[in-house]
Amino acid sequence: MVLPYTFLFLAIVLEVVGTLFLRDTEGFTKMIPNLVVVFSYAASFYFLSLTFQHISVSVAYAIWSGVGIVLIAILGAIKYQEFPSLLVSFGILLIVTGVILVLANTVN
Repeated sequence: MVLPYTFLFLAIVLEVVGTLFLRDTEGFTKMIPNLVVVFSYAASFYFLSLTFQHISVSVAYAIWSGVGIVLIAILGAIKYQEFPSLLVSFGILLIVTGVILVLANTVN
């Protein structure tokens, strides 16, 4: 059962990389960031599709999107100095709680 979560981890990391570089494309006018975004998203979806062979779509997608949102919020604050408001931080806490509940229900 480790392999599907490895695929999911890779899908999350690649999605986060792609999302972080999306702003750097400046409307898809910068070649290197464009390539990073396209490669990252394509590879992310590839690994997510491998994950779906072992973990239900609803569970894997909830984890993928939830963890991605949290990481983007954290890394966006670091890279772009975009600090979430208190209300947004509370929403992120709810997402983390939801991901933990989903994981707790799926781990044997």
